[in-house]
Amino acid sequence: MNDSLKQYFRAYTEAAPLAVFRIFFGIMMLLSIIRFWSYGWIDKLYIQPKFFFSYYGFEFVKPIGQYTYLIFALCGLSAIFVAIGYKYRIAIIAFFLSFTYIELMDKTTYLNHYYFISILSFLMIFLPANAYFSVDAKKKGISFQQIPRWAIDAVKLLLGIVYFYAGLAKLNSDWLVRAMPLKIWLPSKYDVPFMGDLMHQEWVHYLFSYTGAIYDLTIPFLLVYKRTRVFAFVLVVVFHVLTRVLFPIGMFPYIMIISTLIFFDANLHHQILNFVAKILRINKVFFDTNLPLPHVPKRNKIILSFLSLFFVIQLLLPFRYLLYPGELFWTEEGFRFSWRVMLMEKAGYANFKIVDSKTDNRFYVDNDDFLTSFQQKQMATQPDFILQYAHYLKKHFENNGHQNVQVFVESYVALNGRLSTQYIDPEVDLGKQKESFKHKNWIIPFKDEIKGL
Repeated sequence: MNDSLKQYFRAYTEAAPLAVFRIFFGIMMLLSIIRFWSYGWIDKLYIQPKFFFSYYGFEFVKPIGQYTYLIFALCGLSAIFVAIGYKYRIAIIAFFLSFTYIELMDKTTYLNHYYFISILSFLMIFLPANAYFSVDAKKKGISFQQIPRWAIDAVKLLLGIVYFYAGLAKLNSDWLVRAMPLKIWLPSKYDVPFMGDLMHQEWVHYLFSYTGAIYDLTIPFLLVYKRTRVFAFVLVVVFHVLTRVLFPIGMFPYIMIISTLIFFDANLHHQILNFVAKILRINKVFFDTNLPLPHVPKRNKIILSFLSLFFVIQLLLPFRYLLYPGELFWTEEGFRFSWRVMLMEKAGYANFKIVDSKTDNRFYVDNDDFLTSFQQKQMATQPDFILQYAHYLKKHFENNGHQNVQVFVESYVALNGRLSTQYIDPEVDLGKQKESFKHKNWIIPFKDEIKGL
């Protein structure tokens, strides 16, 4: 076994797939930044709001006013450098830090695919993605056409985890037995060309639910197996284009389509690079040296040990919800960073009450005074948001001269089409509750059961 592992980690493969991946990754990230900027979302999401919901442990990461544009500019510029492979190591580190900073500024905007880009860019720091067909290789005067096999397999493994875990998450009774939340979402797509009339059919809701689960669970294996690879890629394109048509999830479908190209043999990637070289008038022959990237045992051992830990974390982190009591979709303790994509529809209402504990004087808060409508929508259904906002209100009113401030909330939430029920214990002073990784026992238990993973 040890000999087989040693042989594997010493094995070489063509660098072209990783070079193509680097180029497309940089281009897609640049387009994402341009899209975000052009829609005015930087101002709307990170400058206009008065308050931002921080991630626990990252409270120091905040927007920096108008200078927030500089963070996005840095992110876009580093994406360009990543694409062309110029100062690659510095560029990918700069991209990872700037993109992750953007992601951490306000968890109101949390999306699984933002998290995916963060950890993928982190992984790319340790990969020799600039060894071939890059400005770095040209400037150094030497190109390495052969790189360690594990460098490409690491990207494949991460993509496989994302897909497979998304499939496992769909193996629950709401998704498979009740076709929720698709039964809520799809009827609103009545205006989609050719398919609009079908969106009201219950059998279509179940078809989408089951095919979605089967797709996520099987697509990594279909992509790995050479005989089914082309068929699998067609499925990838159809699935993600359909997802993009039905749901407003930005660039993510296109990013996943482009990313799965890495599963194909080097011949396809050489054709892509020949096309790029022709357009940019680059002499690709310079890079086709067939030279292997020098093997440095000590450095490789450190990198592989670090990446092993990285993947262990990726495999275990989605299961941390098992450490908490109660229904995951209700409490959301352990929900984020676990590839649980589009599994629930929650609608909520949270009315905060400020009480003077000595005089019993009280008044209700107008959330419009502190939060945007988008922040209010997110806050009303997520306990950690509710707690953080309660702490903010307590501090705000104390700073404005109020004494003995207590913060209570009247909160109701509806999950996946169920009737709205009380969410947070209205008798608990949230101002006294501390944020931690412990279970929040002031969440009222879920009155139903969702079976499955």
